[in-house]
Amino acid sequence: MTPPLRRIVRRRTHRLVPSRYPAVGIFDAVARPEDLAAIIDLEGWTNDRLQAELGQLPLLPQGEWLVGVSNASVVMAAFCHPAPGGARFSSAELGAWYAAFELRTAHREAAHRRRREFEEVRRVPSRVQMREYVAGFRAAFHDVRPASRWPRLHHPTSYRDSQRLAARLRAGGAAGIVYESVRDPGRHCLVAFRPRLVLSVRQGAHFEYRWDGAAEAAVRRIA
Repeated sequence: MTPPLRRIVRRRTHRLVPSRYPAVGIFDAVARPEDLAAIIDLEGWTNDRLQAELGQLPLLPQGEWLVGVSNASVVMAAFCHPAPGGARFSSAELGAWYAAFELRTAHREAAHRRRREFEEVRRVPSRVQMREYVAGFRAAFHDVRPASRWPRLHHPTSYRDSQRLAARLRAGGAAGIVYESVRDPGRHCLVAFRPRLVLSVRQGAHFEYRWDGAAEAAVRRIA
């Protein structure tokens, strides 16, 4: 069953990433996708720094690349550097831009992911600094809300069914999916499959997550 389409128009959504991510990169500096393609040809994919930034770029059609605008590299990094094992609606081969409608929800989703990363390497969660990015959207997304209607797509630990659906929709040219937050039930998130759909990206606040032995992270805004 294909989820229905719903037009999403929002001026503010929230995404939190580790603050080590670069604020400016090659995607911000070039003017057109053709310019980036020329740099790739010139470097011959042998430059280690360039390869690290480009990541999985060959899997994205050139017409979907976002270049020449502020924070373009931040957006493209979400697609070029997918998480090992993928995420709820994206694979380990190609990432996507995830965002929450509310900052509180973004914190809960991001803190859960960071804690899982600590656990996967058998480290005790301690602290991590996060940077907020605010972006707008204006596109038709497939709607899988509420979670009670689509429980297999909102499974708390398994992404098998949600990744299968996402792969099918993405191959068909879908913009993305809007869904209910699993970590903040009743609140909403979206995932965009195409970089050019992420509009007016700007940097927000900085935060620190601290666990100090607790199950839930304490969130502190960094001035």
